[in-house]
Amino acid sequence: MILVTGGTGLVGSHLLVRLAQENEPIRAIYRTLDSIEKTKKVFSYYTNIAKDLFANIEWVQADITDVPSMIPAFKDVKKVYHCAAIISFDPADYRTMRKVNIHGTAIIANLSIDAKVEKLCFVSSIATIGDDPKKEFANEENDWGGNEKNNGYAITKYGAETEVWRASQEGVDVVIVNPGVILGSGFWDSGSGKMFSQIHKGFSFYSEGVTGFIGVKDVVSSMVQLMESTCKNERFILVSENKSFKEVLFYIAEAFGKKKPTRCVQPWQANLFWRWEWLLSKIMVRKTRMSKYTAKTLHTKTYYTSEKCRTQLEVTFEKIEAVIYQVKNDFLL
Repeated sequence: MILVTGGTGLVGSHLLVRLAQENEPIRAIYRTLDSIEKTKKVFSYYTNIAKDLFANIEWVQADITDVPSMIPAFKDVKKVYHCAAIISFDPADYRTMRKVNIHGTAIIANLSIDAKVEKLCFVSSIATIGDDPKKEFANEENDWGGNEKNNGYAITKYGAETEVWRASQEGVDVVIVNPGVILGSGFWDSGSGKMFSQIHKGFSFYSEGVTGFIGVKDVVSSMVQLMESTCKNERFILVSENKSFKEVLFYIAEAFGKKKPTRCVQPWQANLFWRWEWLLSKIMVRKTRMSKYTAKTLHTKTYYTSEKCRTQLEVTFEKIEAVIYQVKNDFLL
């Protein structure tokens, strides 16, 4: 039996399609029935027999931060894909992220140890990869630097990684993947999906910051290959290409046949905006639309390499422009 946490999220839903096509027993965790609907929609992007494939999944209602609800999910489980996480750069969400990302992963690690799980794959992030000014490209050897990436999301994902490494010391084979910004279909109101929905509506702003991007199908394929391989107790950066936000937004605009963004956000404008948003969030008691970290990221240029993964798995990642055109087609369905 294969267990997938986060099966109603971007990576988890696309992973479930891949696993369902291989006809292996699958169990996935969900919190609300409404959340499953997006996963059903993702299945429809892949095949005309989506309903039949979806029926291969055994859904279990559980909360990864609640041990009693999670214990039944681990019955007869041999492999675990831990995709569940809270992604936010709003400081107000820090405690929630600690609970889900760190405490939740600790529970997954403990139950994997108790169930004698053969292998655990954890979806982390390039946010936990440290910067090294002496290297042109950041790689898996870069040490974590809490001060240089001192935001709640990075801290909690790093904390989650330590729990996974602990499981590796107690008999569970583990692999960790550190994807860049993941582009994929089905979640248009959150994460990278917002870029597609905003550009489709008409969006005027861009920035010159650079980071790593990758398509969700390549993330899923790498995860499955790593779980089926003899590789254990290693981490892998997953990045297809390093692109500026400007390039990616322009690609999306071209794909939709929309006007490209024309207004470059300057660093001083981003710094002013996040402060204004912080003030409004306090006055109006709402979430901020831009955090200090997000403002900084818009202008930070960090380059990553996936040479380790490409070499060990002999994979070729899809170009980002091609990924964008496929995601655009799904958006219009």
